[in-house]
Amino acid sequence: MEPEVFVDILSDALFLVIKLVAAIVVPGLLVGLVVAVFQAATSINEQTLSFLPRLIITILALIIGGHWLTQELMDYFTSLVMRIPEIAG
Repeated sequence: MEPEVFVDILSDALFLVIKLVAAIVVPGLLVGLVVAVFQAATSINEQTLSFLPRLIITILALIIGGHWLTQELMDYFTSLVMRIPEIAG
């Protein structure tokens, strides 16, 4: 049981979390930025105007990228299971 194995597993897990969260959050941030610029240009200060497009884009990102997100999690879990002999022995 080398400590480097656990460091590799942890770094892979953190990178996977960052990648999966970014795939969901970044589209919403971009849409929020576009709506904020639109609101600033037109002087419309309506809170629901920025919330609804971000909600819709986040849901669409989950629908479109759901298969990829699940596949990434399954691949990581498979690699963890394959590393069990390396960890145990």
